[in-house]
Amino acid sequence: MVSSTIEVREAPATPPARRAEGGHIGFRPDIEGLRAIAVTLVVLSHAGLSTFAGGYVGVDVFFVISGFLITTLLLKELNRTGKISLPGFYARRAVRLLPVSTVVVVATIVAAWLFVPATRFTSITMDGLFSTFYGINWRLAYEGTDYLNATAAPSPLQHLWSLAVEEQFYLVWPLLLLAVGAGARGNRRAAIALSALVVVSLIVSVQQTAGAAPWAYFGSHTRAWELGAGALVALAAGRLGRTPEAPAAVLTWGGLAAVVAAAVTYDESTPFPGSAALLPVLGTAAVIAGGTSAGRWGAGRVIGTAPFRFIGKLSYGWYLWHWPVLMIWPLAFMRDAGVTSNLVVAAGALGLAFITYHLIENPVRTRPALRSRARRGLALGLILSAGVAALTLIAGQFTPPVPTGAATVDTAAELARAADPQARLAQLISGSIRASRLPDNLTPKLTEARDLNPRPYGDRCHLGYGESEQDRACVYGDPNGARTMYLIGDSHAAQWFPAVEGVARGHGWKLIALTKAACQLPSVLNFNTVLDKPYTECVAWRDQILDRVAADQPDLVVMASNDLDNGGIYDAHGRIIERTGRQDDPAWVSGWQKTWARLAGVTKVLLQDTPYPADVAPECAATNPRQIFKCDRSAVRAIAEPRRRAMVAEQAAKNGIRVINPTPWFCADRKCPIVVGNTLVYKDDNHMSLPYSRALTPVLDEALFPTGR
Repeated sequence: MVSSTIEVREAPATPPARRAEGGHIGFRPDIEGLRAIAVTLVVLSHAGLSTFAGGYVGVDVFFVISGFLITTLLLKELNRTGKISLPGFYARRAVRLLPVSTVVVVATIVAAWLFVPATRFTSITMDGLFSTFYGINWRLAYEGTDYLNATAAPSPLQHLWSLAVEEQFYLVWPLLLLAVGAGARGNRRAAIALSALVVVSLIVSVQQTAGAAPWAYFGSHTRAWELGAGALVALAAGRLGRTPEAPAAVLTWGGLAAVVAAAVTYDESTPFPGSAALLPVLGTAAVIAGGTSAGRWGAGRVIGTAPFRFIGKLSYGWYLWHWPVLMIWPLAFMRDAGVTSNLVVAAGALGLAFITYHLIENPVRTRPALRSRARRGLALGLILSAGVAALTLIAGQFTPPVPTGAATVDTAAELARAADPQARLAQLISGSIRASRLPDNLTPKLTEARDLNPRPYGDRCHLGYGESEQDRACVYGDPNGARTMYLIGDSHAAQWFPAVEGVARGHGWKLIALTKAACQLPSVLNFNTVLDKPYTECVAWRDQILDRVAADQPDLVVMASNDLDNGGIYDAHGRIIERTGRQDDPAWVSGWQKTWARLAGVTKVLLQDTPYPADVAPECAATNPRQIFKCDRSAVRAIAEPRRRAMVAEQAAKNGIRVINPTPWFCADRKCPIVVGNTLVYKDDNHMSLPYSRALTPVLDEALFPTGR
C-alpha cells in the first residue's frame, strides 16, 4: 500500500459531475472510499481472517489509485504551466510520506528492541535503513530466495516494500511526462509510451511469477504496470468523463465486485501477482474510470459516504501502523496471536493512525511554509531520512542484551579428548536437558549463529534455488589425498561439512562437497514453494552431480538430505501425488533407488536427517534465556517424516548401503535440547550450527570409519 492521496478537502458525498476534456478531476469521494476498502482488505488478511485470505490485493488497488491521482496532479501542472517542477513534486511526496513513516519506523525499532528476540534486532534495523531509502522491496526479494531465510519470521517493517515500489516508479514517470510535453498530442505520446511500459511489465510479472516468485512479488519492474494502469486512466479522464451515466455506473459496480471477488477467492496458494493481479487491477481501474461520470447510481453512492471516507482518510497511517503492531504485540504480551485478538489489535492500530493523522500527517502536509517552498519540503525529507538512517545504523550496533548463567564445559574440547566420544556426548546431552540458563561461554553467540555458514556457501559450492550448473571443483580436506570422498545433497548435507571435512583431514582424504538448496537426493521432481514452480533446477543439478560422482568413482560417498519434499512430488503424468494415506512415500523410496542405481560400484553411506528443534533455536533461546528448557523438544516429535525415513533406511540396507542415524548425537532420555554443553546446536529451525557440526567430528569419524582406517 501507499499514500495514494491528493490534497483532501471536505466535499459532499455525491460523486463529481462530468468534466470537460482536459479539466482537472477534483476531490473524488469514491476514491477515498476505495482506499478504505483497499486498506481494510489488507488488514483483515494480515489479521488472519480466512474469508479475506486474498486481501493482499488491497496493495494492488492502492497502486492503481496512486498511479491515477499522482498522474492527475502532474498533468494538471503540465497543462497549466507547460512544465513539471521536479523539486516541487518530490518535496510534496516527502512532506506527505515521510513524517508519519518516520514515526512508525522509529517506534517499530524501539518496540523491537524491547520485545522482539535479540536475534532479529539487527535485521530489523537494516530493514529500517532500506525502507528509508525506498529499497526494502529488493532486500525482501533477495532474502525470499535465500534458502536459509525461508523460515525467518516476517519483519515488522516488511510492509514498507509497497512504498518503495511506488517511489521507484515516480523516479521515472514525471521525467517521461516531461519528455512528451503538454497538450493533447503530449498526452497521446505519454499514453503510447506508458502502454508499452504496462505491457512489458505485465509480461515480466507473469513470467517471473512462474519462475522467480519473490522477485515478482516485491519487484518494481513487475508492479509498474499496476501504477501505469492508473496513470492510463488519468490520461483518458477527459474522454471518460463523457461516458453515459448508465454504463459508467455499471462499470463502477463491476469493478468493485472484481476487487472483492479477488479478495475472497485468492489465498496464499494463488500465484501472485502475474495474471492473477489483472482482476483487482482492472477492477480498480474500472471503478475510477466509471466514477468520472457515473452520477448518483455508481458505486460512489456507497463507497463515497462518510464512513468510507473516514477510513480512507486514515488509510495511509493505518497501513503503516497495522503490520508492526500485529507482528510485535504477541511478543510483547507473550501470547499466541489469534484472529479475534488480531482484529482487536488492528482496530487499535486504526486509533494510532487517527492520532498521527491529526498530530503529524495533516498538520505537516498543510503547513504553508512547507507548501510554498520546495526546498523546505526537500530539506525536511532529507533531515527525516538522514535521521532515520543514522538511528538504524547506530541502533544496529546495540543488540538487546541476553542474560546468561555460569560458563560450562566446552563441548568440542570434551569430545576431542574423549576416549569414547559417543558416550561423552550422550553425557553432555543428558546434562543439558532441563537446563535453566544460557551458559556465559555459549558458542556461537545467538545473534551470530544464523550468519555462520560452512565454507561451501562462500565458495559457491552450495548452489541457491535458481542455479543448476556446478562448474567448480569444490575440493576440500587434503587436496593431495590418495583417497577421495564426496559429500552430496541439500543444505542438510552442507550442514555436515565442518564435521565431514574434519574427518577427511584427519585421514588424509580429499573431500569434494557438492550441495544445493532444498535439492534432495532422491531422483524425483518436487514442487518448490519459494520459486512457486516445479523445481527443475534441482533435477538438472542432481543429474549433473550424480554423473560426476559416477564418472569419478570415489572411495566413499556421504549422502545426506532432509526427508521432506517441499511442496510435493510429481508423478509420471506431471501431477502432484496425493499425501492422503502417504501415497507419496513409495515414490520417495523409488527416487532413492534410482539415485543409488546411478552410483553403482561406489561405496555409499546414507547419513539420515538430523532432528528438528521446536522453533528457531536462537530466537527461542533469546526469548527464554532463564528457562531454555522450554526449547527442548521430544525426540519423537523432532524426527520429520519418520515413516518415510524408516522405509528409506530399510531399502538402503537391502541395497548394502550403510545407514548412520545421528539422532543419538542430538537427543538423550527422549529429549533434544538446543544447547549441549556450551554449544548452540541449531542455527535456525532445522540446520545445525557450524560450531556444533565441527564439534561432532570425532563422533562422525567413529561412525564413518568404525575400524579406524
